[in-house]
Amino acid sequence: MSYFYLKVSCSDGVVRVTLSRPAVRNAFDAQLISELSACLKDLAANQATRILVLAAEGSMFCAGADFHWMGGLKDAGYDANYVDSIRLFEMFEALYKFPHPTIARVQGGAFGGGAGLVACCDFALMSEDATLSFSEVKIGLVPATISPFVIRKIGEGRAREVFLTGMTIAAARAFEIGLANRVVPSEALDSAVDEYVRTLLTCGPNAQSVTKQLLNEVPQKSLADAKKFTASIIATQRISVEGQEGMSAFLEKRKPVWSS
Repeated sequence: MSYFYLKVSCSDGVVRVTLSRPAVRNAFDAQLISELSACLKDLAANQATRILVLAAEGSMFCAGADFHWMGGLKDAGYDANYVDSIRLFEMFEALYKFPHPTIARVQGGAFGGGAGLVACCDFALMSEDATLSFSEVKIGLVPATISPFVIRKIGEGRAREVFLTGMTIAAARAFEIGLANRVVPSEALDSAVDEYVRTLLTCGPNAQSVTKQLLNEVPQKSLADAKKFTASIIATQRISVEGQEGMSAFLEKRKPVWSS
């Protein structure tokens, strides 16, 4: 499938999706939201996909919502704004629930919904001069559709700080509060991404997908429900082809087939 605002490349199961609206700092509008949602859906269904790297062209990762697009919504009624917001939520949800590991490669900055994209990824690697900001309150709006994902990422207390102030978060601070996994000089950003990719490729792809299912579902369950759910998950994985291969490789002191 071809896209106007996205560039997609794949090599050995590693898919790089690049936001490509550098003239507007990769801000998203209705078309970009639609394209990214469709792209994530297609990649999730593709059995060859193992890892997703979300990147962006130009000097900034994502400036959030395109103000020309927002201007149109300003004069729309409740119903139109509601439908649009549902589509925006579904884009974040598709990234958050993507069945394989996701890495955000963050340069320059990510503001508003752009910071939401970062929070929805499993890993965020930032250049040391990059910043994040949940800046909606600065213009009288609220970080509504991204809030469930950010709160899950950094907790309610940290979310209160960054949501209510709209403060600019330096990369080092983003690392401290759990929004970034690693902060590196800008010239080392690609090598840091490559390092994470190499590490992730040593792991069982189905085991990673099942682990993401655990991460999504276990926090919402009672201990009683989690007992049966997790026991079923590990029992199923142990007798799976991948689980059998992994245990055999460990016992035979060799690499499993997916890591050879």
